[in-house]
Amino acid sequence: MSSPAQGGDGDPLSRVPLGEQVRGLLLEGLLGSRWQPGDRIVERRLAAELNVSQAPVREALRSLQTLGLLDAEPNRGVRVREIGPAELRELYQVRAALEQLAAEAAVVRLAGDTGALERHVELMAAAAAAGDTLGQARHGVAFHREIVAASGNGTLLRSWEGLGAEVWTVLSLHRIRPELHENAADHLPLIEAFRRQDPQVGRLLAEHVLEYADRSG
Repeated sequence: MSSPAQGGDGDPLSRVPLGEQVRGLLLEGLLGSRWQPGDRIVERRLAAELNVSQAPVREALRSLQTLGLLDAEPNRGVRVREIGPAELRELYQVRAALEQLAAEAAVVRLAGDTGALERHVELMAAAAAAGDTLGQARHGVAFHREIVAASGNGTLLRSWEGLGAEVWTVLSLHRIRPELHENAADHLPLIEAFRRQDPQVGRLLAEHVLEYADRSG
């Protein structure tokens, strides 16, 4: 396999740091079932396969370890972790708490302007129509990130991003496989709550997030 950095000037990947490119390829492999729970990923072999040095591979592997997707084994590389429903639920509980706090601040700052949220749901619906589970997950995460960012709280945003929401959302969709159109439509009541500046929007958003935790169990 050629180096992921060998794109032309018009290739967006050519402007992405090599470590991030390798991380993206690893994620695709994990989500696409190239590697199963218990499988080893050996740094030097992967570097040779991608025709890159070991440094960006090491950086990508450490990033995925931080997210809890891999377990390190000294002198033996890393292994893919088994992600159980209990762990998914714990993640969603933390995410729900952060998003409730974010929504309570964002609803004031947005002042009924839901244009950005509506665009994300439109993109989710388009991905659903195309049968693109990964695309729908990414646009769904972007919807939630929009709310967290709108809170104006940088510490809250960094904490939320540290959860690796996109990765865990995709893992959840692979586990529970909800109807794609249903998943997009689930966000419409939240848009309406922000539009009318509902003081209960934080609770509504937390319940929305926890519904996915319940399904994954």
